[in-house]
Amino acid sequence: MLLQPLMMSDNPGDDNDTSVLVETRPKTKRPPLYKVLLLNDDYTPMEFVVHVLERFFGMTHAEAFEIMLTVHKKGVAVVGVFSHEIAETKVGQVMDFARRHQHPLQCTMEREE
Repeated sequence: MLLQPLMMSDNPGDDNDTSVLVETRPKTKRPPLYKVLLLNDDYTPMEFVVHVLERFFGMTHAEAFEIMLTVHKKGVAVVGVFSHEIAETKVGQVMDFARRHQHPLQCTMEREE
């Protein structure tokens, strides 16, 4: 079976028209991304922060340790970039986990520019 493009004609009886009907699709925009940030405080143990990074962000121990040091020294660090829904979920998970363990660890998100 040979497939050919659908030919359209301005003149209904004209068999010699060579125009082709092309289906166009609108371009879909990529959803905005959000940075998840971990903020330093003077009370949450460093080991707990490392555990959070391993558990909720899938980091190795070495990666988590390095990010924890960045948070400790600079006061804040980006721990991941996600779609809005995933970023919101990660922030909620970290905040709930910290509260359950009675730590004041803060996690926020902001739109990536």
